[in-house]
Amino acid sequence: MKLDTFNIICIVWSIVGISSFVLLQFVRAPYGRHIKKGWGPEIPNNLGWVFMELPSFLIILYFTLISSQSNYAYMLSILWLIHYFNRTFIFPFRIRTKKKKIPLAIVLSAIFFNTVNASLNGYYLSVFEQYNSESFLYWNFYLGIILFVAGFLINQISDNYLINLRKPGETGYKIPKKFLFKYISCPNHLGELTQWAGFAIMAWNLPALSFFIWTAANLLPRAAGHHKWYKKHFSNYPEKRKALIPKLW
Repeated sequence: MKLDTFNIICIVWSIVGISSFVLLQFVRAPYGRHIKKGWGPEIPNNLGWVFMELPSFLIILYFTLISSQSNYAYMLSILWLIHYFNRTFIFPFRIRTKKKKIPLAIVLSAIFFNTVNASLNGYYLSVFEQYNSESFLYWNFYLGIILFVAGFLINQISDNYLINLRKPGETGYKIPKKFLFKYISCPNHLGELTQWAGFAIMAWNLPALSFFIWTAANLLPRAAGHHKWYKKHFSNYPEKRKALIPKLW
């Protein structure tokens, strides 16, 4: 495949992601606190997380092992694998909602989404990447790695706090009050968006940009939905707290 053809595929995939964002303004993905019947067969929540995230880890691992990548491309692959190792093999077994279910339709759609995004990024880093030792000296590496690490830490701290809000055996929801939750409803989503924005800046290619577009297309409506849900279910929810961006939105 030629790079021009590959880039066209990435652009089309990005447009599909933007279309998905528009659709999610009207349809709330039915899992977690937004779960509802009518979406077909369901499987255990934590098992669904493993199935959903596994393609992202295995596909990038495959391309990393079979190809001779530059040190810069290898660094990008390692950062991706660190995130998805946690998402696939650690996070699903830490959450305290194991008795909850997730529609199989949501799991399958996430598998498709993750398979395409990981394949595009892995293929680029294996076939088209032209990074060199000087790539570590460019502005986009420094800005990107700062954003990636900051986003990763925000995401991990937020997830850890949410998990520990529940005592063992509890499945209900509480108002989170510490860390960035003082200002926004979804700092875990803000962290993940920041993380993948940093990755796209470091990678500086279309597949990384398309992945960020898809991440935003999924998480922005999700954050808005969470914020609306909190306000509906808790009469004492902080009025000044925003959904994703402190004091703005």
